[in-house]
Amino acid sequence: MALPTLNRLQLTPDINICRTLIGMWQVSGSGHGRIDPVAAVKAMFDYLDAGFTTWDLADIYGPAEDLMGEFRRQLLATRGETALSSLQIFTKWVPQPTKMTKKLVEESINKSLTRMNVKSIDLLQFHWWDYHNSNYLDALQYLSELQKEGKIKHLGLTNFDTKHLKIIHEAGIKVVSNQVQFSVIDRRPEVHMIQYCQKNNIKLLTYGTLCGGLLSEKYLGKLEPRVEDINTPSLKKYKNMIDSWGGWALFQELLIVLKQIASKYSVSIGNVAVRYILDKPTVGGVIIGARLGLSEHLNDNTKTFQFILDNDDVEKIDTVSRKSQDLYRVIGDCGDEYR
Repeated sequence: MALPTLNRLQLTPDINICRTLIGMWQVSGSGHGRIDPVAAVKAMFDYLDAGFTTWDLADIYGPAEDLMGEFRRQLLATRGETALSSLQIFTKWVPQPTKMTKKLVEESINKSLTRMNVKSIDLLQFHWWDYHNSNYLDALQYLSELQKEGKIKHLGLTNFDTKHLKIIHEAGIKVVSNQVQFSVIDRRPEVHMIQYCQKNNIKLLTYGTLCGGLLSEKYLGKLEPRVEDINTPSLKKYKNMIDSWGGWALFQELLIVLKQIASKYSVSIGNVAVRYILDKPTVGGVIIGARLGLSEHLNDNTKTFQFILDNDDVEKIDTVSRKSQDLYRVIGDCGDEYR
């Protein structure tokens, strides 16, 4: 089943994206299972043929950039330049906080260009671990220079809070997006981030929207998983988030509401969870993680744009949310859990 045209967004004047991005964190190994590169590339063709043209990866996601390079080589060989130009590839640079030089920055970006077999990065999303080290501004200035040289088309951020997004913007560095965690569980972007991004024409690309798969029928009506059953990094991460948000009993209450809404539209709990976030102001797209070649939800993901949530649906979800803890007070602003 192909995606409808309304799943597209003009992110920038020269980049039109699929609003459901395919995330490649889960190909990094590190607890998600070994990825067969041949099967992974085959799966990438399947996603492309279904209309999922936009990819989210990073230099630190194991073989993700190499898999993208191989995918591009095979796509060019079998379908030509036109098919190749249909892809939008967003990667991240996640350096260790240290002194930044033009040489260090350029070598890092050149490495990603080589691995992905591209001449220019569509969107380079920059992450920085330590706000106390202000060298992130130097790094962004050098990235801006590489953008002017044509090695990067657009700059974005990953997991920056509103305060530091403002510092970057006021330093004259043009960013088009910020990638943050945003879900029916984690609504911290609604506190300050959305308002600032709306004012300054910055889109949010969201992850964790399905809580690593916990927001699904699989966990509806089930007892709280044992520690040994939470066996991937993403499941551990988002189970901890649910615990901080309100615990398993309240989570079950939320799943029941999401299932009622899903049944109304003949879709899945995951579709409703994604649709809810896509409808939020300044959200450009939602990143859906894929264990390429291991576990696919391709057909289910195509249903997100087949329905629209009405006011009653939204109020039912919000009613449960009002019973939860305020994660902004518990954790802090977007990305603060990483610092």
